[in-house]
Amino acid sequence: MINFKIGCHVSAAGGVFNAPKNAHDFGCETFQIFSRSPQGGTAPKLDDQILAQFRSEMDKYGYSYNYNCFVIHCPYFINFGSVKPKLAHGSSAIVKGELDRGNLLGAAYVMTHLGSGKDLGKDVALAQTRKGLVKVLEEYDGKTQFLLEIAAGAGYILGDSFKELAYLMEPLVKYKTFGGICFDTQHAFSSGYDLRTPEAVKQTFKQFDKEIGLKWLKMSHINDSKTELAGRKDRHDHIGDGKIGNAGFKAMLEFWVSKAKMPQNSCFPLILETEHDKVKADIKILKGLRDKIKKYK
Repeated sequence: MINFKIGCHVSAAGGVFNAPKNAHDFGCETFQIFSRSPQGGTAPKLDDQILAQFRSEMDKYGYSYNYNCFVIHCPYFINFGSVKPKLAHGSSAIVKGELDRGNLLGAAYVMTHLGSGKDLGKDVALAQTRKGLVKVLEEYDGKTQFLLEIAAGAGYILGDSFKELAYLMEPLVKYKTFGGICFDTQHAFSSGYDLRTPEAVKQTFKQFDKEIGLKWLKMSHINDSKTELAGRKDRHDHIGDGKIGNAGFKAMLEFWVSKAKMPQNSCFPLILETEHDKVKADIKILKGLRDKIKKYK
C-alpha cells in the first residue's frame, strides 16, 4: 500500500524550527519548506542548537524527521542551463548544499527546478544540465534523496517532458542518492499531459512508465491548474477550482494506489503549493478523496 501523506509548502521564516508548527496549523501530515531564501542570499546556518530545536518541534507536532516524509524545495534561481558558467556551476553547488542541509534535517527528499535553455538553445542546455546534475551526485553521499521536478513547459524551460526528464536522469540512476521524479500535476497538465479523467490519467502514466518508469515516481506537488491543457504556464489553482478538477485528482490517487510498480509501504508526499487563503480546504478535499479510495482503507 502506498502511504499518502498530505500537506503543503509552509514558511520557515525565522528559522527552520518554525516550520513544524506552521504545518500543524494547516492540518498537514507532512510538509515542504525552503531551507534558505528562494530568491538568493546566504543560507542560514544549521548548527547543533538549531537542529536540536527543529527535531524537538518535529516531535512536538508529531512529524518524523528520520528521512521519512518532509521535503525541501531548492531555490528558484537554480539554472543548470545558463550561459554564465558562474550560475551553471553555482547551481550544482547550491543543490548539493541543499542535499547536505536536507541530510542534517532528516528530509526525505530535495527537489529542484532545472532552469532555462534560452541562451544556449535547448539541446546544448540539456547536455550541460545533465553534466551539472551528475556533478551534484558525484559530490554527495547522504540519506536525503534527490528528485527532479517536471516543469510547466514555458519557453525554453528544461525538464518539461517525460522524454527530457528521462534523458536527464539516465546518468543519475546509478547513484543511490538519486530518488527519481517529483510530479507536479499543474506543471504536467500545462505541458500537455491530460489528467482530467480516469482514461486520461491511465494514458499519461502509461507514457510515464514507458519513458521513465513508475518506480521513479516518488512524490507529487498536487496543484490544480489555472491554465488549460498544454497552456505552457506555471499557474497553480486550488483543488477543484482549476482545469484538472476533483475527478482528475481522484483518478490519480486511485491509479497510484493500483500500481504495484510504484513504491509501496513508504511515504508518498502529496504537497500542495496553493495560496494559503484556501490551502486548509485543499488539504481537507485531498484527505477526503484519499480516504474514499476502497483499496486504501
